Amino acid sequence: MTNYKNIFGKPVKFLATDPDNAEAEGQIWYNSTSDAFKSVLVNEAWSSSANKIDPVQWAGGLGSQTAGLSYGGEQPASQNLTEEYNGSGWSSSSNLNTGRNRVRGCGSQTAGLAFGGATPPLTNTDATELYDGSTWTSNPTGLSSARFTPGAAGTQTSALAFGGYGVAPFPSGSVVTSTEEFNGTSWTAGGALNTARSNMGGAGTQTAALGFAGDEPAASTKTESYDGSTWTNVNALNSTNPGGYGCGTSQTAALSFGGTNPAEIWDGTNWAVTASMATARPSLGGFGSSSAAVGFGAGSPPLTSTEEYNRSINVITAAAWSAGGNLGTARKDLAGAGILTAGIVFGGKGPGTAVNNSEEYDGSTWTAGGNLGTAREHLDGCGTQTASLASGGSDGGPHFTAVEEYNGSAWTGGGALPTGTDAGSSFGIQTSAVFTGGRTSSPVYVDTTFEYNGSAWTSGNAQPSTRGFAVGAGILTAGIVMGGNNPGTLTTSALYDGTNWTSGASMLPTNQQNAGGSGTQTAAIIAAGYNGTANTAQVQAYDGTSFFTQPSVSSARRGIGDSRNAPSSSMFIAGGNTGVEVNATEEFTGESTALNLKTLTTS
Repeated sequence: MTNYKNIFGKPVKFLATDPDNAEAEGQIWYNSTSDAFKSVLVNEAWSSSANKIDPVQWAGGLGSQTAGLSYGGEQPASQNLTEEYNGSGWSSSSNLNTGRNRVRGCGSQTAGLAFGGATPPLTNTDATELYDGSTWTSNPTGLSSARFTPGAAGTQTSALAFGGYGVAPFPSGSVVTSTEEFNGTSWTAGGALNTARSNMGGAGTQTAALGFAGDEPAASTKTESYDGSTWTNVNALNSTNPGGYGCGTSQTAALSFGGTNPAEIWDGTNWAVTASMATARPSLGGFGSSSAAVGFGAGSPPLTSTEEYNRSINVITAAAWSAGGNLGTARKDLAGAGILTAGIVFGGKGPGTAVNNSEEYDGSTWTAGGNLGTAREHLDGCGTQTASLASGGSDGGPHFTAVEEYNGSAWTGGGALPTGTDAGSSFGIQTSAVFTGGRTSSPVYVDTTFEYNGSAWTSGNAQPSTRGFAVGAGILTAGIVMGGNNPGTLTTSALYDGTNWTSGASMLPTNQQNAGGSGTQTAAIIAAGYNGTANTAQVQAYDGTSFFTQPSVSSARRGIGDSRNAPSSSMFIAGGNTGVEVNATEEFTGESTALNLKTLTTS
């Protein structure tokens, strides 16, 4: 007897709750709670991701969705900048040796290849460079034929370059049919394309490649497959993709996207329309596979925006900031503690004067808490909503040694700091905390560290540099401070193991001081603040190795309160200074995935 199990190999299950893992793919079940038959369907969608550090168009791209690379491009002049993408955001890396735009390449983030492109003013280059995960090295042998916007496929040691704009100057030159193969050392001639084209998409390997779309110079829908020696015409795209990009890891699975027409996916025989990017963007860069791709940059003026494509049984919800409840008291230079759904802010400066009131947050609404014994600004905090620690600060006059502890309803005096300090950085909990750096008098910045045991402070080892207005995160035995100034702007971090400090990773080029933040030593976030010139909306995260971009806050501001002990994927910032004291709260939620559950109906 033929039934569902015989056909699909899985029975129809009777469940009280929906499954939450990939084993649900291809399965139908009856949910007894909702009285409905359900299944999981493949979802095709683009979602926003964190912006690049620098705006760019006509950049090269290579790698995978979780380990990709952007290099070269225009802004509008040709540039040599390189950025790495980790699936969540971008971080800086070493520059190309030859700055260029309309460059192409292939390979992985730790073994990449860049070739061709145009140097100012749109002069073809044969330059070839290899990337080892940190540094570009110029290859002694370049392409046999200088060209820009060629198609690309393969790996660092087995690559393919085909077509492109091969005769300078642009636009009076011509596109070419020639193909070249790279063995890790030198380029040799391969079979010619049937149709000369530039700006083609490419997928697959050196011996099983796919080239598609591009310009003849008119936009083309043509697709060709390569077997290691000969190109063969195969089924065309449904529409042209002028200025678009293409990627794919195999000859039978490719993605054409960007440009001005719908994205299309290749199954080895035919092209089919799939979800399109939120923003039409000719001259973009990209990388990835037919089921997990990234498109970035493009536009005039150049863009920093990034989008991810996912074709899977999961729905991807991008990381984002959203508006939370407003504080009862607008204030700047305040402190905070706790987590998103159980947070607290205290102190700061309202219009014209330091304040002493506290407010507690439940994830949506602020309510009044107990008052500090000493009104002050530029203090710092850590701990939980019911066991917070407020340290240091000033009221525009002397720097305070005062420390106060909160029990969920009232503040009481704790052990005093050895030295009156404001603009310091705190991390840890009420009974095991660190207070480090800051100012002992304006503008004298210090590198001192003090440890708190719940009743008294003891001196610890000094930081690698003096700094104030930095953000701290983590615990006493595994802490981090990020950014700040001394009084010049800092883009450095420092790590603490409970005894010693070590220099941490460099941050993104734009400084952040007097910012908000939270997290742990290996998963931290720093949001908004002041960049030495103006307030910034920039957000960057740290993964234990490097800093990378995250979605920006909606309102640039400094002097912020935060949920200091929250995980970096779920936190708030509140109050601050946009030119005036504000009461706005913003909440951050990291990227999440969930099965694409569908209720089955008879219609």
